[in-house]
Amino acid sequence: MARPRKFDEKDVLVAAHRRFDETGFHGTSVGDLSRATGLSKGSLYGAFGDKETLFQRVFDDYCTTAEQSGAALVVGPEDLALERVRTWLRASEDDTERRGCLLAKATAELAWENDAVAARSLATFESLLDSCRRVIEQAQSAGHIDPAADAGVLGGLIVTTHRGLEALAEAGVGIETRNRIAQATVDTLPRPVA
Repeated sequence: MARPRKFDEKDVLVAAHRRFDETGFHGTSVGDLSRATGLSKGSLYGAFGDKETLFQRVFDDYCTTAEQSGAALVVGPEDLALERVRTWLRASEDDTERRGCLLAKATAELAWENDAVAARSLATFESLLDSCRRVIEQAQSAGHIDPAADAGVLGGLIVTTHRGLEALAEAGVGIETRNRIAQATVDTLPRPVA
């Protein structure tokens, strides 16, 4: 009979995420994960498999959260679509962490060599692009964006800005500067011709 687990799986995944975020997949050893999570190497292997399996679990959870964040943009009245975009792009004043985006980091580090990471990254970016296209279409329906504008391209601009702002945050660019960029992005979206 297997012994019951004496750890909170969610806490372990959060600790592993933080470690992978700090040092990347290749820069993180099983020993590093053991120290970060407080679990022995044997317990890690027993609960999560090898390092790659644990990483895939952490990465999939992160991608799912990113997709949900994008999907939330589409929820709400059409006349508030641009406000939801503005809020999604803006950093809150208490956002002081500089961890950045695991999606961007993992894609850059692993997508060229790991088909599973490449496929999950692509699926996540496609989901974000779709959500942002849909929220732009809502703003067009509400009369706030030029209806002749390409909603897919403008949605791509929003996704690209969001990802870029996360990279700027990781580099230490201040919240005020990042929020001015976020505001400028929304302000430059093409408005209907009067």
